[in-house]
Amino acid sequence: MSTFRKYMYLCMMIGLVCLTGLQIVDAKDAKEVEKAQSGSGKLVYVIPIEKEVERGLEAFLKRTTEEAEEAFADHIIFEIDTPGGRVDSAKQIAKILQNLNIPTTAYITNDALSAGSYIALNTDEIYMSPQATMGASGVIDEKGNAADKKAQSAWIAAMRSAAESKDRDPKYATAMADPSMDLPEYGAPKGEYLTLDAKLALKVKYSEGIIKHRTELLEELNLQDAEIVESETTIAEEVARFLTNPIVVPILLSIASLGFIVELYSPGFGIPGSMALVSLILFFYAHIVAGLAGMEAILLLILGIILIVIEFFIPGGIVGAFGVASIVGSLFMSGYSLANMALSVSIAIVVAAIVGFIMYKYVGLNKGLFKHIVLSDRTMTEQGYISSDDKSSLLGQVGKTLTALRPAGTAIFDQDRVDVVSEGRFVEKDCLIKVVQVEGVRVVVREVTDQEEE
Repeated sequence: MSTFRKYMYLCMMIGLVCLTGLQIVDAKDAKEVEKAQSGSGKLVYVIPIEKEVERGLEAFLKRTTEEAEEAFADHIIFEIDTPGGRVDSAKQIAKILQNLNIPTTAYITNDALSAGSYIALNTDEIYMSPQATMGASGVIDEKGNAADKKAQSAWIAAMRSAAESKDRDPKYATAMADPSMDLPEYGAPKGEYLTLDAKLALKVKYSEGIIKHRTELLEELNLQDAEIVESETTIAEEVARFLTNPIVVPILLSIASLGFIVELYSPGFGIPGSMALVSLILFFYAHIVAGLAGMEAILLLILGIILIVIEFFIPGGIVGAFGVASIVGSLFMSGYSLANMALSVSIAIVVAAIVGFIMYKYVGLNKGLFKHIVLSDRTMTEQGYISSDDKSSLLGQVGKTLTALRPAGTAIFDQDRVDVVSEGRFVEKDCLIKVVQVEGVRVVVREVTDQEEE
């Protein structure tokens, strides 16, 4: 074989090897691309946002998003179905979502109303089921009335800011919270809040698509082969969410105050006191789980209980008053806000006062349970009981002063020494006197004149 042929043969072999290598690399890259497109090897957290928006939900989302970050999750899907709730809790949840370094998607399965729409606007992408709605985000106070202008202005600004943070047109977010906007073409003429259904949300680019179920959503996000972690609330979190509800809190405090009022009339420690104690334990347990009550509130509660116990041994009222103030202070430190807790405490006091009055007035202290609680026996004069010596028999008697009366002093009547008082005049010692008035233990005398003595 000539040198030229050897050289050509070598080149052909090298080219063949290179071509085979390229095909292997291309096939490997294709598999990697296919794997990436299906989400294989990725981790996705699915976190529900359900029921009312309150501090218990905030605590749940804080825990689950932290778990997702610690697990280096590649995506978080929030499945939303909520009628809304507290504005302050929604804003705290928005902070959690905005600070995440993980791509987020809101999947509205049914409703994302009021605070729920605000939460959805703080996610990177929004998908909706065919029957889903979002909007109607007007802010109201605890009584169900429209909030003051200051609160409304702040909420409208928050809605607009949430939309702008994710490159959405802020006009529609504003219309969800501001009834002065006029969007009749979207079913929200002036005076009404904007609510978007799935088609309208897609039209105004507030939604990336209409999805029937989660499987379809995962395919849309190219995550169908990803590992799915479904987050669920723990029993403790469910209990906390229920007990921190603004309606449940005053009920708990009312039971506690009623129990303590009845327990004051009860010998020992019985059922009323146990009910009151359990109510307080449930209140603080729920607020600790929800992240509202800290150790300082618990220490203040314990201090208050200790001071009230001390009051039983050191009468006077001052120590007990400080104890009650400490317990009330611990309640305020554990609440959503001072205004909310002030309302709950006021309701509890009013309810306790009304029920206590009804029980005293109509049930009576000698019927049912109360006949075993309050001592009803009395020592009356008609029954032969006398609280002091009866001196009415001295009326009209004549005696002699043992001491000068200035105007009080001592006199003797039939060898009995009696404390007496003159009608106001000075009476010397060893003078004759006559009893002219008896009022209980007070004996009033008058000096006997010479004429009366004769």
